[in-house]
Amino acid sequence: MKVIMSNLNSPDSNVGHQDATSAEEVDNINTRHQRRMQRKKALMDEKIDQAQRATGVLLVHTGNGKGKSSSAFGMVMRALGHGMKVGVVQFIKGAMSTGEEIFLRRFPDEVQFHVMGEGYTWETQNRERDIEKATLAWEQGKKFLNDPSIGLVVFDELNIALKYHYLDINTVIADLDARPEMQHVVVTGRGALPELIAIADTVTEMQVVKHAFKDGIIAQAGVEW
Repeated sequence: MKVIMSNLNSPDSNVGHQDATSAEEVDNINTRHQRRMQRKKALMDEKIDQAQRATGVLLVHTGNGKGKSSSAFGMVMRALGHGMKVGVVQFIKGAMSTGEEIFLRRFPDEVQFHVMGEGYTWETQNRERDIEKATLAWEQGKKFLNDPSIGLVVFDELNIALKYHYLDINTVIADLDARPEMQHVVVTGRGALPELIAIADTVTEMQVVKHAFKDGIIAQAGVEW
């Protein structure tokens, strides 16, 4: 009988051992992951058990990054999906039609959409006119805040109107506090005032990491407007 001896130093001699080690490592990784997720689930279940109160919430989207209005209108879609009625007031925008306005006007029974601004403040350059338009916009906003059939109200770019003192912050806060118990409100715009942040339930600050505009790319339909 002829016996063929394999070369124990050949590269293939450790393949089986390596495969076994790799399988063991994967099992260990999966086990550690499962244990971490079990601990996380226990913590999340505890937090959920402690958060059982249902009420309308005030959300503020601020910061210099993109996504404040985009997020608010994403919530509009979500609210409509749940059969809620929505009221929208845009405070600064208005010089040009936006995709959200064009789309949501297809649903007049579900969404009341009011564009009350006349364009960005650096374009209007008329503080008295801006104050007049902001005041009219807030009058419409108060109608929504007094209507319990409206489940979600979006005040797009209200933060800008407050930042430039086109509206009195104390009046706005009083009106927000007096709204129906289950009504949700989203306020967007840069430079949210501390007073508004203090009464909000959820505040998100959008930060810029990169923006196409800095590379000379014009604002795109469906992305910026």
